[in-house]
Amino acid sequence: MRVNQMTLVEHIAELRKRLLIVALSFAVFFIAGFFLAKPIIVYLQKADEVKELTLNAFNLTDPLFIFLQFAFIIGIILTSPIILYQIWAFVSPGLYEKERKVTLSYIPISIVLFVSGVSFSYYILFPLVVDFMKRVSNDLDVNQVIGISEYFHFLLQLTIPFGLLFQMPVLIMFLTRLGVVTPMFLSKIRKYAYFVLLVIAAMIAPPELLSHMMITIPLCILYEISILISKAAYRKKQTGSSESDQDVSA
Repeated sequence: MRVNQMTLVEHIAELRKRLLIVALSFAVFFIAGFFLAKPIIVYLQKADEVKELTLNAFNLTDPLFIFLQFAFIIGIILTSPIILYQIWAFVSPGLYEKERKVTLSYIPISIVLFVSGVSFSYYILFPLVVDFMKRVSNDLDVNQVIGISEYFHFLLQLTIPFGLLFQMPVLIMFLTRLGVVTPMFLSKIRKYAYFVLLVIAAMIAPPELLSHMMITIPLCILYEISILISKAAYRKKQTGSSESDQDVSA
């Protein structure tokens, strides 16, 4: 059963409470990011793919900007479980008990998928991209002078989107539970979805077939997994609806 309905004023007060919790949590984790940023930056600078490169600061403020950027990103990442939980806590009064339990389980799944996407991008895709760029520079007899700001901007631009793209199964499962999409619809638009994923892969990968396929294939597999998850969520939704109708009839 659903919990009691809230008035508009109560909804606004509840939203303000959730936003305040998120803001305070981010402030704490942002401060923690100041202590975590340096070892992470040093670790990324000593990666096998780039340890032969000399990173340069072309502006006096570049090192400080990178430090603050990482502290901010660390703060966001560490706050994300709290953000997801507060979103769940805000919408859960409008859900049935079974739906609340199911949607709450999305939070750890989402975190695991984000970490998996970032790890895949950094440990598998990133070395391929760096190696390709080195070979192009050598072929053109170009001496690379790399700015530290440009390097980390490129690294984050490559890894963070993959963490978000790996949220596809959770997003599809959530939309299926809400009734926005169905597995039949996802199967019907498969070829269009593949085309969109090919375009996304082309935007991320260097102009090399191997790197392009290394991105496209995992994304297509994720889409197929999303369809399977959608089928399971759709069956549970249909079963839950039937049980609710029976309870109402009784």
